[in-house]
Amino acid sequence: MIWQDGKLLSPGAILPGDRVHQGMRIWDPNHSKVAALCHIHDEPPVTGACILYLGAAAGSTVSFLSDYAEVVYAVEFSPRPVRNLIRVSRTRSNIIPLFEDARYPERYLPFVEPVDLLIQDIAQRDQADIAIRNLIFLKQGGHLILFLKLLSMGTEKKREDWIAEVAGSLENAGITDPEVISLDTYHTGHVAIWGMYSP
Repeated sequence: MIWQDGKLLSPGAILPGDRVHQGMRIWDPNHSKVAALCHIHDEPPVTGACILYLGAAAGSTVSFLSDYAEVVYAVEFSPRPVRNLIRVSRTRSNIIPLFEDARYPERYLPFVEPVDLLIQDIAQRDQADIAIRNLIFLKQGGHLILFLKLLSMGTEKKREDWIAEVAGSLENAGITDPEVISLDTYHTGHVAIWGMYSP
């Protein structure tokens, strides 16, 4: 991935609203949890990868991923952001938008090839279960990154207990040694849980 002057950059076509540094798009960690993960911890294996992104919203992060990846399958269920996601996909032929509910991966099973990286960015109470249901797409040895929004999990447990519960669920589903990375520097109340799939 491209870094210059402490900024994570992206070489793709510039979109309206993008900030630019030396002719390239700035991938802002304040606006993308994937970029925040790169700044705080490490780069996910996105270059040349097949990626399934759950919770694609309007497609901003997906557009940056597509500048590095082979293909990005982008799942979003809300009608308004999907319209913008489709517009973004028209400028990048390797984005496949899917207007679907990620709780029902069987609905888009015929359209998604096995992927190297599964990113779950849906802030719902059952966000861990959504990730687990979609492991059917992840290659053995592929990576799962779950962006866990703790405020969506409820208040009856402490932050540490929710994280431990979700990490344990992922381990039971075949994610080995899930690592927990706090994203509070850029996204308050979020952690990334990152592990490798070895069923």
